[in-house]
Parts: sequence; structure tokens; C-alpha cells
Amino acid sequence: MGLAEEIMAIKILIAEDEEITLKHLSYALEKEGYTVTGAKNGIDALKNIEKEGFDILIADIKMPGMDGLTLLAEVKDKYPKIEVIIITGFGSIESAVEAMKRGATDYITKPFNLDELNLKIKKIQEKKRLENENIALKVSLGLDKDTPFIAKSKVMKRVIEVINSITNSDCNVLLTGESGVGKGLVAKIIHYTGLRKDRAFLAINCAIFTEELLASELFGHEKGAFTGAITSKQGLLEVASNGTLFLDEIAEMSPPLQAKLLKVIEDKEFLRVGGIRPIKVDVRFIAATNQNINALVAGGKFREDLFYRLNVMDIYIPPLRERREDVAPLSKHFLEKHSGKANKKIAGFTKEAMDVLMSYGFPGNVRELENIIERGVILEKTSRIIPESLPQTIKLFQIETIDPNRIKTIDEINRDYAEKVLEFAEGNKSKAAEILGISRTSLWRILKK
Repeated sequence: MGLAEEIMAIKILIAEDEEITLKHLSYALEKEGYTVTGAKNGIDALKNIEKEGFDILIADIKMPGMDGLTLLAEVKDKYPKIEVIIITGFGSIESAVEAMKRGATDYITKPFNLDELNLKIKKIQEKKRLENENIALKVSLGLDKDTPFIAKSKVMKRVIEVINSITNSDCNVLLTGESGVGKGLVAKIIHYTGLRKDRAFLAINCAIFTEELLASELFGHEKGAFTGAITSKQGLLEVASNGTLFLDEIAEMSPPLQAKLLKVIEDKEFLRVGGIRPIKVDVRFIAATNQNINALVAGGKFREDLFYRLNVMDIYIPPLRERREDVAPLSKHFLEKHSGKANKKIAGFTKEAMDVLMSYGFPGNVRELENIIERGVILEKTSRIIPESLPQTIKLFQIETIDPNRIKTIDEINRDYAEKVLEFAEGNKSKAAEILGISRTSLWRILKK
């Protein structure tokens, strides 16, 4: 976001009963490029704040009806994120000090020094930028930057080559592959090896929200935009500005939201839910799906124009059954990870246990493998993982002799196995999905194929 766009994003409310002073301040700040609203007293100022969100309130300490200190108290109680600058007369510094004690960010004295006021506003602007980055950092916590990306197989080394080829690019990326293959980890690697690595990385799963909630999460909302919206809220797009937003399960996004997202990508601006003022953003998008998005586009279920905007670079992450060279090193990594958490000293796997893992199909992919190893660590009482510590459901999977007259597709094999696990789980889909290390939605898709 450029300086001009950052300035436009700051909304200032001035509460001043002297009309000449109000006009003078409003004109000067609008000339600087800020969005400014004026109020002639504290009561009107509160009404304005209730209607729309503001970043900064500049309030005279002496006003009829509701003075600046009372207004300050009301704002800090109901709208604590609004920064307040108090206006006080020269020689009334005691009042300014009292205002600072009550939560004011700063103060200015009459007569005004506009350069000083601009400096104070820019200071607040920088503070808000850092706060946004801190919020983004908290949202993206959980990333273990020391987690190695296991790529022993040729197909995964190819994925690494593609990631390395875009480290100096800011292009949008579309990740495809089955559930559990590691699309989220790849998204983080793309961000943290790219141009925006020192900025925010945020992620959201589009499949777990209703359309209304997803809109609120992405775009934020203004106070009163819907029932329960008691305050204004920043959306992930706002918080992720200058950084990266990872949209997992993008194919689950409704057509109306697809249209809104396309507009954000094209125009680099959006409206909050219930908002009327455009908010400028600069976001890199990484999207992911486990569905055949080309088929969805062809069938009119996913916008073709949005697909091309997101698919500047496409990366397919193969399932674990197609990269068996990665099973052993991944197993070793997960063993070290979960042994440490469980405070156990488990050196490795017996040959029999590794043979079981190597002959398994992993319909839940890497996520399922980690679940299996974590379970094995919990159950194991010796220094090595033995077959008995692995889920018995693995033994339901048998490598079949290939009948040349009836070769099963991968979808058929996955469906057959998922049906066996569901039977083992006595028809409990949630338990079966947990055993497989996939979501109920993914299990439903496998069974439907």
C-alpha cells in the first residue's frame, strides 16, 4: 500500500464547537488526503461513531453538553480501538495530562501547529500499521518454521523447484491436491520464502463457514451491519494487507463471494459488510482446493475469471501413495515431533512396523500418517514402534493382485477402503474421518465417487 492509499484509509472525526476552528482543521486534514468528518459537540460525535467506524478522534476538551473528557471516557469504554487526540488551550496542560491518564493518545494546544498535528497523526498511523501486523502474527501462530519440508521423492523435489522459481515473484498461486497432502504447509513455505516473508500470513478455510460468516471474516463489518454486530470489525483482507492471505478450500466459496473476491483482486479495494467507504488493500493470494477445479469451471460452478486471477502459478501436490519414498522420512520426523511432546524416548520403527506403513495406501495422506504416528507414540511401551502400536485399521488394506480384466481406479480403491473403515467405525462418519485423518466433507466425497 502506497503512502497516499494509507492516508486515505485513515478516517478522522473532529469534535469541535467553534465552527471556524472545525472548518479550518477539516480543510487542512482533507488537503493532506485524510477522510474527515466534523461534529459540533460530543453528543454529535458519539452519534457519528455509532454510525461508522473511525480511526482517530480529535476532540476539544471544552464543549457544551458533553465535554472532551466525558467524550473520551465514552469512546474508550465502547470503542477502545479509536485513538483520541485532545485539543486544549495553551496554559491548560493539566487538563491534557488528565486526558492522557484517561486513555488519550496525545494532545495539541491552541493555536494549532498543523505540522505538529500531522506528525502526531502519522505516528498513530504507524502504530496502527504495527498493530495490524501483530494481529496478523497472532492469527498465523502455529507455524513451526523449523518444520522440514520432506521432499525425498522426485515428484516433491519438482514441487520445491517450482516454489524456488517464484521466490522473487509476487504472483497469486493455486495449490491443488487431495485433502491432507500438505497444501497449507506449501502455502506457508511460498510466503516465508517470498518477497512478503516479513509481513503477515493469514489463512482461512472457506469450507467451514456459512456465506454470511465467511463474508464477515474476509471483509469485516461495520457496527450494526447485522444482528450481533455490536462493534465494527476488521476483516482478514484488511489485516493481511501487504502480506499473504491463504484461502483453503476455495472451491467451496459461493458465487456471490467469488464475485466480491474477484473485485478485490482486480481493484485492490473492498467494502466492509454494511460499509460505504472503500478500503484499499494490497494482498497476495494463495488458494487451495482438493476438487477438480477445471471441471468446476467448465460446469459453471466456479468463476472462470477468478480462476485465471488465482491460477497465475499452479502447483499440484501429489498424494502420499504416489511418493512412497517420502513415507519413511516423514514417519521419522513425526516420531521425533510427537515423542518429544509425549516425553518419550522412542528411537525408531521395527522393520515390521515400517513394512506395514510402506504397504499402506494413506487415503488421508500426510495428515493421516501424522495421526497414525502420534497414536503409535502414545501406545508404544518399548524403544521402537511395533506393528501392534499402529491402528488395526491399516491391516484392512491389502495390496491386491492386479486382475488385467478389472483394474480399479484410485478413486475406487479409496472408496472401497473408506467403506471398510466406516464399517469398522460402526457407521460413525466422524470417527471414520478421524481414523483416516480427513474431514467429514472429504470422507463424503470419497464415498460419493
